[in-house]
Amino acid sequence: MPMISNAPLIVLFPLAGFLLIGLLGWKYRNELVIGIVGSGVIFLSFATAVGVLFEMASLPEEARRSTVQLFPWIGTFTGTSGSLGVSVGYQFDQLSILMTLIVTGVGFLIHVYSIGYMHGDKGYWRFFTYLNLFIFAMLNLVLADNFVLMFFGWEGVGLCSYLLIGFWYEKTFTGDAAKKAFIVNRIGDFGFLLGMFLIMRTFDSLSFTSVMSSASVMPTGTPVMFWIALLLFVGATGKSAQIPLFVWLPDAMAGPTPVSALIHAATMVTAGVYMVARCAPLYALAPDVLMIVAIVGAATAVFAATIGLVQNDIKKVLAYSTISQLGYMFLAMGVAAFSAGIFHVMTHAFFKALLFLGSGAVIHGMHDEQDIQKMGGLKKYLPVTYATFVVGAIAIAGIPPFAGFFSKDEILWNAFSSELGSPVLWTVGALGAVLTAFYMSRLVILTFHGKERFDHHHVHPHEAPKTMTVPLVVLAGLSFVGGWLGVPASWGLGNVVEDWLNPVFEPARHKLMLAEHESHAAEFTLMTISVVLAASGIYAAWRWYVQHTDVPDRIAGKFARTYRILLNKYYVDEAYDAVVVRPTQTASDKFLWKGVDVIIIDGAVNGTAKVIAIAAQTVRRVQTGVAQSYAMVIVAGIVAVIAALLFI
Repeated sequence: MPMISNAPLIVLFPLAGFLLIGLLGWKYRNELVIGIVGSGVIFLSFATAVGVLFEMASLPEEARRSTVQLFPWIGTFTGTSGSLGVSVGYQFDQLSILMTLIVTGVGFLIHVYSIGYMHGDKGYWRFFTYLNLFIFAMLNLVLADNFVLMFFGWEGVGLCSYLLIGFWYEKTFTGDAAKKAFIVNRIGDFGFLLGMFLIMRTFDSLSFTSVMSSASVMPTGTPVMFWIALLLFVGATGKSAQIPLFVWLPDAMAGPTPVSALIHAATMVTAGVYMVARCAPLYALAPDVLMIVAIVGAATAVFAATIGLVQNDIKKVLAYSTISQLGYMFLAMGVAAFSAGIFHVMTHAFFKALLFLGSGAVIHGMHDEQDIQKMGGLKKYLPVTYATFVVGAIAIAGIPPFAGFFSKDEILWNAFSSELGSPVLWTVGALGAVLTAFYMSRLVILTFHGKERFDHHHVHPHEAPKTMTVPLVVLAGLSFVGGWLGVPASWGLGNVVEDWLNPVFEPARHKLMLAEHESHAAEFTLMTISVVLAASGIYAAWRWYVQHTDVPDRIAGKFARTYRILLNKYYVDEAYDAVVVRPTQTASDKFLWKGVDVIIIDGAVNGTAKVIAIAAQTVRRVQTGVAQSYAMVIVAGIVAVIAALLFI
């Protein structure tokens, strides 16, 4: 398989771009060359991945999985938990190649967009250096054939998110947002590490092939598998911003907009979903944890959507929509609809990248203004941005035939029909869909429709350059047609994505002994209801923000307390600050610093110095400089030696 033998180039191209721009970009600072190199290496990775995809598709189903080992990384050693040896190796199967195409394809468009968006920035070369490193880390995460290499990529995307969220480091709030993202993710990563330790102790290996093979013969419901699956999910809640570790993602909007698009669409937040999907055989051994995953996902979907109803920062509205959509993905994982969850990862990458890049074009045209209450009427100034943004909004709202409809309804159907699902989960998911349609329509209306609410003397809206609008058009096209790769079974056209991914997830579903439900009438009925609900959300937003613009203010006044709670994001940040942050700071200041550091450590160090000083001051008195004294001491010493020889 010639393409598979060259497949590691997918990972090496971004690494080469990172090294080349990082080592030379600071010196030459040619924006055109840096942009071409930074984007070009990602395109080469994408092209290589496409070649691998076609080669895999030409093979029989049982021959599509292969592993390419590059070199030994951690030498084999034996400890109390067994023997461990780790190599740098990449696993190519239906799941990893699909994720690779998403990362490199959408990542390439974001790189191209960045050429125009970051034009003139003094850190231009540094920005593309970090972007290439981000893609390199994410590719290691999705292609790794073992948990250790996956964790390397896992920590790599965490590092890159810190560097890119805090890219404009001269601004205090960007640094705070970067630190918040880094610290919150460390909490989740600690859970992931504990899960890896348990895996090593249970299976004597961290290789996916070995672990999943051993898991296939284990009974379900054992305590150790419950804790392994739960701890891995703790890691996923951090990376993919689920309750309770979602608080970092809205603040991550402090970075440049292409960073927001990359984090939300192609890298960082999809890592947790992918990890759960990759570990599907392990989760099949812990059905109770699958239920926890489903409940957390459904709760997060609605929780974040309610906050998005009242936010006024254009990027924060999209940030909470990402948290909500990730909730749908975990809902799918929790009901063992693994293919549907990954399908939503794909469609979400298209329309969420489109929406974030579109918001960047708006911010660019509005001279860095992000408050949608200070916009309005922009569709005539930014026609391409408006048209593409509307496509993205319709797609995320779940209106057919746009991409979001197909993946969202596949999840809702499985939440209802799966033996692990329930009508309650479907109802919660459908409620989230209504809220999504409403707040996305509100966002479009307040930004592009109605009267112009900006200062014409200082703000002159204008369309973005082609380096920014062309990626928008491409993503709009994908947001429209991408869903047709996974049409519902009730349509009878075949689900390409599900058929492609099923061989990866079939062992887990077989372990769970899940029966297939073929009630096309019920599926079509629920699909119709969800579309009607989404359309009603759009209609309500149109009525309130176009036809009767006084209604939102009246409702906000009537339900002032609820409105404040939503506007302040349920005061979760304030609660964490009161319960965790300030007590930790106080304990660090009063106990660790002033107690342990100053009193104990500094006291011991300074006390030792004082003892030595006193001893030295006493001993130095021996040296008087008087010859007679030295002679007397010598004679006394001789006498003492003779006495010892004679009498001892």
